Amino acid sequence: MRLLTIAGVAMSVLAIAVGAETRRAEPEPVAFLGQIIAPEQIARGEALYAETCASCHGADLEGAPDWRRRNADGRMPAPPHDETGHTWHHSDRDLFNITRLGVGGVVPGYESDMPAYRDVLSDAEIFAVLAFIKSTWPERQRAAQARITETEGDGS
Repeated sequence: MRLLTIAGVAMSVLAIAVGAETRRAEPEPVAFLGQIIAPEQIARGEALYAETCASCHGADLEGAPDWRRRNADGRMPAPPHDETGHTWHHSDRDLFNITRLGVGGVVPGYESDMPAYRDVLSDAEIFAVLAFIKSTWPERQRAAQARITETEGDGS
């Protein structure tokens, strides 16, 4: 009888631990320009990132090697989009515009290898890619980026 009681307590503790881990494993909602992005859209964004962005920004969002140092042509290599880069220092609106228009479309005269994606991806697909990127950031970077976005009046 004592063995059954111990086994029952152990099973209860295990069930509570698994339940707590399951709750923690649920991803935080990701918003972009004030809209909550559905998990399936984030998954689509991950696939689009792999197809259109990873060749420059890295499969794991790690950026080009030595991304802080100008190339021989004077242009900056592709930065990382993970928490080690500066992507999270920009508002949702800025990230959308840079992706849609290219860096030169946002900062006239700035030469960059970043192309405009307005003719490659729809606005909804750009939202999905950027939401995927945001979904990978730790809470600290997501919160900081949300404050920057709110300051610019775009919501996050």
